[in-house]
Amino acid sequence: MNPQAPLQGKVALVTGAARRIGRSLALSLAEAGASVAITWRDSEHEAAQTVADLEALGVQALALRAELRDPAQVRAAVEAAAARFSRLDILVNNAGRYETAALETLTVEQWDAMFETNTRAPFLAAQAAYPHLKAAHGRIINIGSLGGLHPWPTHAHYCTSKAALHMLTRTMSKAWAPEISVNCVAPGMIVNGEVAEEFEHFARRTPMRRNGSADDVAAAVLFFATGPHFITGQILSVDGGLGL
Repeated sequence: MNPQAPLQGKVALVTGAARRIGRSLALSLAEAGASVAITWRDSEHEAAQTVADLEALGVQALALRAELRDPAQVRAAVEAAAARFSRLDILVNNAGRYETAALETLTVEQWDAMFETNTRAPFLAAQAAYPHLKAAHGRIINIGSLGGLHPWPTHAHYCTSKAALHMLTRTMSKAWAPEISVNCVAPGMIVNGEVAEEFEHFARRTPMRRNGSADDVAAAVLFFATGPHFITGQILSVDGGLGL
């Protein structure tokens, strides 16, 4: 294995990776040598730019439009990625939904939409990718949340959906061993770009005295993507100690 490109010859699929944290995850995997497919829903321009940036790193890249709440579109995206690159080694379930809402005013529609994106979509993607990952002795990396480990009173549906994703991670890790390792990265307060004043109080409460960055999350994903396949069923908090 080339230590400078530990994922050379591997193929990764990252959901919701046209922008924000997902884009950083995709670029990190590409920098490690992987060919990368990404899914997008509404960010066509950003997806095209991300593909160009991935290809500039010397790897093959592909952008696939997919509404991840539609089981047929999830299956189609996974199969398109596997067909394009003739294999699939890593699935990163990054796409997620976030919303602030008072528990007493939550509607069934809000609850269901949150679970469809944050819990059901990763299940559908993993299930579709299963035969390819089993053949490759691959890896699944889910993006959970500190909110799935700690209750936030104004984010009940979000926290519950991420807690369910954490349990799904652990369940899949047992069901699909020994061929597939399944782990989860649970970010805390992650700030992209300029640090807004509204987030500074989180930094003050964090033992590491700063909020996290997309690069922090990408480094954790890369660890699970390149580290020992023997590590499975783990929920890794990337929160600077905020959850302690």
